[in-house]
Amino acid sequence: MIQEIDFHIEKLDDMKKYPQNIYYIGNLELLKKRTISIVGTRKPNNYTKQYTHELSKALSKHDVCIVSGAAMGVDAIAHNGAGSNNTIAVAGTGLDIRYPAVNRKLIENIENEGLILSQFPIQTPSRRYNFPIRNELVVSLGECLIVTQADENSGTMRSVEFALKMKKPIFVLAHRIGESIGTNKLLENKQATAIYDIDKFIEDFVGFKNEIKHSDNFLEYCKTTPTYDEVMKKFPQELFEYELSGKIKIENGLVFVL
Repeated sequence: MIQEIDFHIEKLDDMKKYPQNIYYIGNLELLKKRTISIVGTRKPNNYTKQYTHELSKALSKHDVCIVSGAAMGVDAIAHNGAGSNNTIAVAGTGLDIRYPAVNRKLIENIENEGLILSQFPIQTPSRRYNFPIRNELVVSLGECLIVTQADENSGTMRSVEFALKMKKPIFVLAHRIGESIGTNKLLENKQATAIYDIDKFIEDFVGFKNEIKHSDNFLEYCKTTPTYDEVMKKFPQELFEYELSGKIKIENGLVFVL
């Protein structure tokens, strides 16, 4: 159900003007989490596809919520990497319109498990001038902005302009000469920091102690022999990761520490 937010969101105070209306579908609790905005081209190369997904997935595993614009390309990859239950999508249309159509299933999943926001009332179609408005909201919701690939004169670089005005830290994937000219220029102008190592970036952002604490909490919880369904609700990402690594086992609907 589409509803209107009736409380103040501090993360949006960096915007040029606080939104008059914000409509939503989904879980507003995600607004309380640590957040990173990830944006980029609608036509990413294979390198960008791989590392956008890996970066988004790794951040989500460390309980960082990923914010993006639900567009084709980098946006969709970032949402998918995070998992629909730990991502915020910002729409450039009314929330009764799932745009772009190619991402319809993704958007439906985020509606059901995550959070989708829009400044536009229902029946507002996709218009060119909607997207800078959407982009400002995407950037303002994140503690920092990651641009994984961008052409020099692109909509993604308009998002960078918002981040610079808001004094948000900007990070980019390292690209070869002649590729992702927009992000390479940011590095040349010392306006962004390159991510060379995903684990190191996450360690710096989240904090290594946080990682240890989160893992310990999961294993301590599993020592109580909870049911599979209980663990799925509380630690869905860790459940699969720790089962694959052989640290836990699932037997008769219960979870055991090995």
